[in-house]
Amino acid sequence: MAGLVPRLPRLAWLVLGGDALSAAGSGLTLPFLLVYLHQVRGISYGLAGLAVSALAFASIFGNLLGGALTDRFGARQALMGGLVAAAAGPLAMAYAQSAWEAFAAAALIGFGAGVIWPSQDALLAQLVHADQRSAVFSVRYATMNAGLGLGALAAAAIIDVGHPGTFQAIYLLDALSFLLYAPLVLLIPARPGAAHATDSGRRATYREVLRNRNFLWLWALSALIVTVSYGMCDAAFPAFATRPGGISPAVLGVAAAANTLTVVGAQLLVLRLLRGRRRTKAVALAACTWALTWAIVLAAGRLGGGPAAATGFAVAMAVFAIGECLLSPTLPAIVNDMAPPEAQGRYNGLGTLAWTTGFVAGPAISGAIFSGGWGTGLFTALIPACGLAALLALRLGHRLPATIDTIPSAG
Repeated sequence: MAGLVPRLPRLAWLVLGGDALSAAGSGLTLPFLLVYLHQVRGISYGLAGLAVSALAFASIFGNLLGGALTDRFGARQALMGGLVAAAAGPLAMAYAQSAWEAFAAAALIGFGAGVIWPSQDALLAQLVHADQRSAVFSVRYATMNAGLGLGALAAAAIIDVGHPGTFQAIYLLDALSFLLYAPLVLLIPARPGAAHATDSGRRATYREVLRNRNFLWLWALSALIVTVSYGMCDAAFPAFATRPGGISPAVLGVAAAANTLTVVGAQLLVLRLLRGRRRTKAVALAACTWALTWAIVLAAGRLGGGPAAATGFAVAMAVFAIGECLLSPTLPAIVNDMAPPEAQGRYNGLGTLAWTTGFVAGPAISGAIFSGGWGTGLFTALIPACGLAALLALRLGHRLPATIDTIPSAG
């Protein structure tokens, strides 16, 4: 592992550790939110689904506010505010009894997470040298997935629908994970890294960021990439695998485990293989990998269930994970290399908003298509959509200077 683990500053590892801890807390609760609201609190599936949507939409406002707060007060202070809000959300969810209380708690969870994402990305970018940004975002993705996976495994061993207190316990542990992260953030200087331009008094606006045509191209590409990949993996894949695909939810968990284990095991190796190469080419390759994923999903869906189908869906999720490993060193690093210091928060706020848009659009599109019984058609259409994303990534590569588009050979 000595040749794979990047050399990063101690303070960067501190943030990565806190992020992994909070990810473990989120892993305890997020996979079971619908189960908790419907089976434990007696809220209808329709209202429970709307509560999950409230979480996603609240994160949109969190992204924008988190970016602005980062530029105004600094990444550390914005991150602290996000952690407090993120801790209050699961604390409220633990005691939510009615639909409106669940809506409010879910919105608070989403808002806090929305603030954390851009401020933490900006903080990580400030804590490392410019040539270490791809490395730190790769490590962050691996440690985050490890935390999410461990949290989900722990929750599966704890929760019992017949004992509501077990669900309250995991939500309280989720809140605690954010509160334990906060003291680690306090160990970081208020203005880490190189001289931060906000100290000069000049602050950019979102309107100025949107004048950057290369960033607009990057934003559109990011939203498309996330929609046809993560957005579909979160919603369309489970629906297809368990209905036409014929596998049980328990077997679906095996596919999810294959995904997580592949990310954790392959991320640093993929980073090493990408060193010295163009980031946009890695994005294009990730899109091609997801096209292959959806082709495997279609093939597995024709097997009619059984061990062969289960193996096919697990392989599909492992292949999907390789695409994730290819993407993680690219888009957030490009955003931070592109951003001037006085607008780093807003660039990250809009950059994470592109991801949030994809996470909202993917399930919305898949829900509408599956309600019409066109699941196979959806995955068939996703293959050329991934191909289009690959072409757009290569096109973006022609627009970006090599200093922004290249993953450093060291760092």
